[in-house]
Amino acid sequence: MPIINRIADYKTELTAWRRHLHMHPELAYEEVETAAFVADKLREVGVDEVHTGIGKTGVVAVIRAGSSDRRIGLRADMDALPIQEATGAPHASTRPGKMHACGHDGHTTMLLGAAKYLAETRNFDGTVYLVFQPAEEGRAGAKAMMDDGLFERFPVADIYGLHNWPAMPTGTFAMCEGPAMAASDEFRITVKGRGCHAAMPHMGLDPVVVTAQIVLGLQCIVSRETDPLDNAVLSVTQIHTGHTFNVVPEEALIVGTVRTFKPETRDRVQGRLAEVATGIAKSFGLEAGVQYRRGYPPTVNHAREAAIGAAAAALVVGDDKVERNPAPVMGAEDFAFMLEAVPGSYIWMGSGEGATPALLHSQYYDFNDEALPLGVSYWAKLVETRLARAV
Repeated sequence: MPIINRIADYKTELTAWRRHLHMHPELAYEEVETAAFVADKLREVGVDEVHTGIGKTGVVAVIRAGSSDRRIGLRADMDALPIQEATGAPHASTRPGKMHACGHDGHTTMLLGAAKYLAETRNFDGTVYLVFQPAEEGRAGAKAMMDDGLFERFPVADIYGLHNWPAMPTGTFAMCEGPAMAASDEFRITVKGRGCHAAMPHMGLDPVVVTAQIVLGLQCIVSRETDPLDNAVLSVTQIHTGHTFNVVPEEALIVGTVRTFKPETRDRVQGRLAEVATGIAKSFGLEAGVQYRRGYPPTVNHAREAAIGAAAAALVVGDDKVERNPAPVMGAEDFAFMLEAVPGSYIWMGSGEGATPALLHSQYYDFNDEALPLGVSYWAKLVETRLARAV
């Protein structure tokens, strides 16, 4: 793999940074120590400007070279997840119930490595904005930074994101053109009945039985009402009801997620979810209240910027190791908000090691440090090609 030699020399330092971040995870909008660590390292490596407190805990670095007015943005996420780590690694999380189970420690480290390389070499013509974003995991940190004036203060022409992907071998990349990740919505259904003694169910209105019917009915929205060639997922992930074995409870709660790509599919599933839940409940003489919260929009890569990103990856690992237009996935990513505002693309970087690497959001997951120089090299090649000096 043609990793840039100067970046290969960073490996020990990059690993130390990444493991420090792994040991000290912070959840969404709590990334105070992480942001301070990032800002300190950025100043150490000699970037031109460091701006903090954007979107509460976000950080932006600025590096300039040459005389061009071209401007590019690179983004990494910093937050951890509320998961108890079980890797047993020497650098495991020191904070109970919090861990970097999605590789954001690696993402932050690779962008710091890119800052070090770009500040040292200045082998480009224009301005690079390095965006260290908080709260990707369900709290819309990208939107928070944008609402705080991110693109007004740092007016990028295009912006790029990267996510490690342990299901792909280290030394590979994949870039979608068009939809890459799905919109993510959340629903909560409260089924209201009438409690009674479990030995006399005819005296009450049982929300447990009706909840079971609603869960089954919801599955038909995708399996029987959605075109099989369309992409939609509706998953019930929580059911809460009752407190003891001999009482029919008063109510039950159903919680879940909906993932879609097309706006019309998103609208239809939302409407049908409410109709199915309330209709089934009414047929049994109960009531169902539905709350539906729209989350992240779909992550859609712009064609030109997808080609730019894929070409930069090919310079690092070879064209045969870059998959163009892989199938999209139904996970979600708040980088989508940035791609709605400016052109850009989001690439997957293989980080798998061994036959069955732990997948993202697993309590056994740990970022593969061997992938660090590859990610830094990708950022470097992307900047040096996108902002190439005139010959």
